Amino acid sequence: MVDKSKTLALGCDQGGYELKEFIKLKLSESGYSVRDFGTYSSASIDYPDIAHPVASAVANGLFPMAVLICGSGNGVCMTANKYPEIRAALCWNTEIARLARLHNDANILCLPGRFITEKEALSAVLVFLQTDFEGGRHKARIEKIPLL
Repeated sequence: MVDKSKTLALGCDQGGYELKEFIKLKLSESGYSVRDFGTYSSASIDYPDIAHPVASAVANGLFPMAVLICGSGNGVCMTANKYPEIRAALCWNTEIARLARLHNDANILCLPGRFITEKEALSAVLVFLQTDFEGGRHKARIEKIPLL
């Protein structure tokens, strides 16, 4: 049986391709089961074509969390956050990734592929995956996020 806490979806556009490949390799070496939603080369692709399937998979419970990467991180983040069940967070360092989980119960980490080092990105991903939501006063706040 697969440990669902160690499974995640991963996707990117061409701006995040090299970083995605690095993260996929490092996570696999660390015992994570990673489903790669693409892109599978550095050829140009529209980020919504990757972000929608990833966000849908998380929203439908197929994966507890995901990582999306594009050049700035903004495009994939905006697309993923169209889903009511998704709380995608644009993070560019470990502390922001930790707080996205701890305080915001984020379920998709969005990384700026052109503005973050491999080392910082991997650290942010690992912290994101290993940090639990704190709950408490933060729970009431995230419950106010969806439109009524």
